Amino acid sequence: MNPFTDWIRRALQRRRSDETPGVWLVLGGGGLKGLAHVGAWRAIEEVGLEVAGILGTSIGALVGAAIGSGVSTDDLEERARAVRNRDIARIQRRAIWVNGIRTASVLRGDVLMSYIEDVLPTHDWDELGMPVQVNAVELGRGETEWFGVGARTDVSIPEAVYASAALPVLYPPAKIGNGYYVDGGTGDALGLRRAKELGADWILGVDVGSGPEADASRVVEGGMVAIHQRVFSIQSGMARRAMVESWDAPPLLFIRPELDGYKTFDFEHVAYFVDEGYRATRAALESLRKGEDPGREVWAVPSGEEGVP
Repeated sequence: MNPFTDWIRRALQRRRSDETPGVWLVLGGGGLKGLAHVGAWRAIEEVGLEVAGILGTSIGALVGAAIGSGVSTDDLEERARAVRNRDIARIQRRAIWVNGIRTASVLRGDVLMSYIEDVLPTHDWDELGMPVQVNAVELGRGETEWFGVGARTDVSIPEAVYASAALPVLYPPAKIGNGYYVDGGTGDALGLRRAKELGADWILGVDVGSGPEADASRVVEGGMVAIHQRVFSIQSGMARRAMVESWDAPPLLFIRPELDGYKTFDFEHVAYFVDEGYRATRAALESLRKGEDPGREVWAVPSGEEGVP
């Protein structure tokens, strides 16, 4: 048996103790496809895997902050399945009509912010039940910054989550202090390296980003916003794949639900996203528990060192 697989299997069979490895959950960005994280969390709870902390980007930041805030899995799933276009994606018609292409965004940031505040029961980092960090990119310096327990806490949780989810062109940048912040996926759509920096013994990463290929004719038909989003996903995807393919330590369980071909705002398929996140994660964890091959949607990457913990 692969030593990494055996180690994960043993970790899944015991409750937390001083010897239990610190498992960090990393939730990536991907628009509404990120609702797969809700299903993934249900699977993690069901198998009894205890998580030491969560790192989230964009939609992963919202789901991670909700989990850390104590939102129950049932409530989180109910909200995910009920989300509609009007809840998060209202067009700034008047601003676009007045300012044209000089408008900061296509969609209203206040609508998204209101939704985030409504989802999260606490806005104070000190009230979280587990460490949570989310990332955003500062436009001026082009650098990724992390907010949350063990990082910047000078802004509220909703403010940090909004900044992490402020997709360029779609939502206006977040003004924090003297800086302007945009979606964390601009720099790092899957915070695996951050988890490594924080001392994770092993990492469970859920990647909901777009795949390497798409129907170009559909993208062009969608207009300039769709084209921009496709370019954004190409760049982000290349960075994610390169990072995972060169990964060596700590051990990484990389789960990629089957979400290719869906759009950033595909409200018609939110139920599928939740269900597929659950299916992929539950199947992977159950396979590893039994010492079996987890399948093609999972890359189990050993550390490359002898004596995997």
